[in-house]
Amino acid sequence: MKYIIRSFSYIFHPLFMPIAGVLLYFNISPRFFNSSFLFSKLFATGIMTVIIPILSYFMLKNLNQVSEIHLKNVKERRLPLLMQAFFIFLLIKIIFKGYEIPALHFFFVGILGSSLASVILVFAKFKASLHMIGVSGLLTFIIGLSIHFNQNLLLLIGILIIGCGGTATSRLDAKAHTYPELIVGFFVGALPQLMSFKYWL
Repeated sequence: MKYIIRSFSYIFHPLFMPIAGVLLYFNISPRFFNSSFLFSKLFATGIMTVIIPILSYFMLKNLNQVSEIHLKNVKERRLPLLMQAFFIFLLIKIIFKGYEIPALHFFFVGILGSSLASVILVFAKFKASLHMIGVSGLLTFIIGLSIHFNQNLLLLIGILIIGCGGTATSRLDAKAHTYPELIVGFFVGALPQLMSFKYWL
């Protein structure tokens, strides 16, 4: 049972939530997109939100700016989160421009808002759960897609709600976060997505 609980931390890892949102959008959207367009967007998202952050971690580790990948130390989160915010900003400006796919543009605007909020909290010496920020942001985005496309996505929404609960339990089991850190993380992920709804729904 413990292995199942801990698996939520890997399945719903914050690095994977942005590209999961892009994949789910292209699967849910009734619009037609040619394969080269899909590949270019997914490839760029994967590079900017998964590959480069992983390489950046190893660079920071070699420079003795971080000690381990879970970033348990609050101060060690500053540079990785600032770098993440910069990479998301580049995605918004170059890859997901507002006129092309408004839903994904504002999905990443919401992620940028969450990233900047996380940076502010870190400077206030508060360690919000990045896992909860990621999964709650994705959950809120899918709820928005359900409304936007008038589709019944209750199964997917239910899976993500279970993902939120399982991820929170996993982080508590690993003693990585406290209840306030998980609750604040949930709202830091969800609220920017909710605030962006008025611009694309």
